[in-house]
Amino acid sequence: MGSDWFAQTPFRVRLDWGRRGAKSAAERGDILVVVDALCFSTAVALAVSRGATIILCKKGEATAERAALFCAELAIHRDHVPARGRFSLSPGTLRAVTPGTRILLASLNGATCAQYGAAVPALFVGAFVNAEAVANAVSLLLAKHPGTAVTVLACGERWQEPDADDGNLRFAIEDFLAAGAILSHLPDTMPLSPEAKAAVAAFDAAHGSLLPTLRECGSGIELIGRGFPADVDEAAALNTIAVAPVLRDGGFHRL
Repeated sequence: MGSDWFAQTPFRVRLDWGRRGAKSAAERGDILVVVDALCFSTAVALAVSRGATIILCKKGEATAERAALFCAELAIHRDHVPARGRFSLSPGTLRAVTPGTRILLASLNGATCAQYGAAVPALFVGAFVNAEAVANAVSLLLAKHPGTAVTVLACGERWQEPDADDGNLRFAIEDFLAAGAILSHLPDTMPLSPEAKAAVAAFDAAHGSLLPTLRECGSGIELIGRGFPADVDEAAALNTIAVAPVLRDGGFHRL
């Protein structure tokens, strides 16, 4: 009974975190929006907008053999482009995709949370770059199905060394703000939970300074320090992609 206290069930529009949040949303039968702004969601949105299909894959399962099963090209680690392949989670590498390209793309957070797609009415991938498009797609579904709710899921990040007390889920401000960006584009008539309202308020506060915010947050500093500042800059662009990737038959496609 106590777990129901945290389900935000009085509200049709909810915000949750991480793998546990994805599982809870699936158990409720919510529409699910997976937000992993740096960089899974941004990469998927860009690739799908250019006509590619992104095949869903958990971290650790991305192999050339598995890619071949889906007639797909394997996305590799950022550090290995272009020596070992063309595509990675770096959004810039996906600008070269052509319509019909199939890519097997794994990630520790976004792709893992999206594994619950088969258990929900619809699963979208959202980020800053396609916040309005995703909100519009969700709004249409909620209007068609009055008894259905939506959970916008901030995936968060994982600590490399889990803490014995707090586990390994790390708060990721970029996902919280990107979730807020999506939520802010929903109709005013949609009843948002307090958790969802807080994300909108945070986004509204940061709206005018998204790029410096992402560059200066922990995840942004990490990517810049590893030599990928362009990934951060790409992810900070607001509403530059008018596509809401939806999971269908194990892959992300245009709605």
